[in-house]
Amino acid sequence: MKKRMLQVILMLCLTSFVFVLPNAFGEEKPLAPGEGTTVAATGQEEEERPTLSADVAFLSKYIWRGYELSKDSLVIQPSVTAAYKGFSFNLWGNLDTDLYGYDETKWNETDMTVSYDISFGPVGLGVGYIYYALDSCEDTQEFYLSVGGDVILAPTLTVYRDVDELHGWYFDLGISHSFDLPHEITLDLAGSVGYYISDNDDTVDYDNALNPTTSRFKNFQNGLVSVGLTIPFYKYFSVAPMIAYSFPLGNAADNMLKATSLSNDASHFFGGITLSMAF
Repeated sequence: MKKRMLQVILMLCLTSFVFVLPNAFGEEKPLAPGEGTTVAATGQEEEERPTLSADVAFLSKYIWRGYELSKDSLVIQPSVTAAYKGFSFNLWGNLDTDLYGYDETKWNETDMTVSYDISFGPVGLGVGYIYYALDSCEDTQEFYLSVGGDVILAPTLTVYRDVDELHGWYFDLGISHSFDLPHEITLDLAGSVGYYISDNDDTVDYDNALNPTTSRFKNFQNGLVSVGLTIPFYKYFSVAPMIAYSFPLGNAADNMLKATSLSNDASHFFGGITLSMAF
């Protein structure tokens, strides 16, 4: 029931963009984000406005923290975000166009995220809550805390804590950098490593024969590198093609990811394209 409600809300949000956007183009064009009305004479600044964005990704594979969650099918992942004064609310979904084992198109995940972000000079802090509404297993919930630096490579450490079905800690350390290209296009490079500490009896070590043991997994889990382009057009829109490579970090992670993947492989090349709209 909870997942169904989240699906309906996400679809309503996406539909509203279809009707709202044409009206926005028919009116006087709004200022770009961050640009205020000219009020120098009064010394006042424009009040910060809420922002709305929506995007949809078309990917060759659904990879999450090194886990392979789709096989031989296109996945479509729509997302809607509303933000105001550091607070944001996001709905995200996954549609598998040929769900493995079912041979049918199926919406099998809807996530809801509530977060707050604030910066202190070059340091940014974020806290958030994620509700995972899933078909393949029981729903679960996470809280997270992130800290990042507005310095070269933009390092960011995010710590996730599952407090529901899969108790455990996941640490993600990422870096990224964008290079400016002509026509406001950017070349985007990113990389990350993940470390997982399991506090549950479902996420365990596997031996070299890929048999589960009784030891809970506690090790480096996955690495991820990606390269892509962000190409803006028509002011409100952008398109972002990308390719990525996910791989295990060590023998323990290799065994665990192989044993739990759909293709018995721990490393995955995948790619796709994301269409975005923001105003």
